[in-house]
Amino acid sequence: MGIKQIEVYMVTLKYKEPFRIAPGASTESRNVIVKILTDYNVIGWGESSPSKRVTGETPETVIEVLDKIAPKLIGMCPLRIEQDMEIMDSLVKGNPAAKAAIDIALHDILGKTCRKPLYRIMGGYRTEVLTDLTLSIKSPKEMAEDAVKAVRKGFKALKVKVGVNPNEDFERIKLIRETVGSQIQIRIDANQGWTPKQAIETLKKMEKFDIQFAEQPVPAEDTRGLREVKKNSPIPIMADESVHSPEDALRLIHAEAVDLINIKLMKSGGILKGRKIAEIAEAAGVPCMIGCMGESEIGIAAGTHLAAATKNIQYADLDSDILIKDKLVKKGGAKVKNSMRIFPKENGLGIKEVNEQMLGKPKMIYK
Repeated sequence: MGIKQIEVYMVTLKYKEPFRIAPGASTESRNVIVKILTDYNVIGWGESSPSKRVTGETPETVIEVLDKIAPKLIGMCPLRIEQDMEIMDSLVKGNPAAKAAIDIALHDILGKTCRKPLYRIMGGYRTEVLTDLTLSIKSPKEMAEDAVKAVRKGFKALKVKVGVNPNEDFERIKLIRETVGSQIQIRIDANQGWTPKQAIETLKKMEKFDIQFAEQPVPAEDTRGLREVKKNSPIPIMADESVHSPEDALRLIHAEAVDLINIKLMKSGGILKGRKIAEIAEAAGVPCMIGCMGESEIGIAAGTHLAAATKNIQYADLDSDILIKDKLVKKGGAKVKNSMRIFPKENGLGIKEVNEQMLGKPKMIYK
């Protein structure tokens, strides 16, 4: 089997409402979709949801990188994913979100070729994944109201964005916990918004609210500060922006700077390297979460399959397709019911039909 054709599309997906985190607000997610066709007429779908803030990429740079990579993949075997990724890494350094689109599409083809859902052929450790729903930064009262709405929809875990002002952040968590009660899991994410001193002081005050873990409290490059927070925090510390690669995971674990790691396919370069991060972390006794960065149903399906197949991915923050108004996938994908991602029974990623009208015409076609 060989790769016969690669098509590249650009889409703009609108959020239901502005999505605000510590570094700023977004009203849309501009993503790149990849469609790979084999000479056996097997189609694989992949997605890149780049973030200039996190990986330095934009939709335009993703397309530029794919223009260097895609021609070299024509004729290659789509089932030799490790080899294909090695070729991409030799052609272009970094740019993980661009490479993730190819990686995801290749895994889709792998599952379809084996005639199994992807998570089944990757190990099939679990049959359902509990995801949280993220609460964008607003006033404490508005966030508490959003928390109630989420719980009424069946969500059992909430990821609360903080990191703008420590005192306001405390009030946000206090009011949300009082509003939803003690049975709902609460996780917080400061998105690098605090100093180490602010993080330690704030997390100590928040201890009484039974916070599951605190994500990326300090700037990504501040390994020493992250270690100091972990050492002094009563709440477990999760690294997100600090960990892009297996090498990053190894470095932070060695530095004793993390209790948990958030894996995102757009940071790691896709499923293959995302799983390597989880395996390195497992060897060190560090649990992982699978997160997202504005993906549609395609990227969310990929993350769901990885979580299902990987024992050490114990938590999930797979909710961007819920926050996005536009629906790129007409049929298939990993649906949500009572906070659980339900796995598609179809082969591969389980994407049955993509909204071709929303895709529009391809930006590039490689044969």
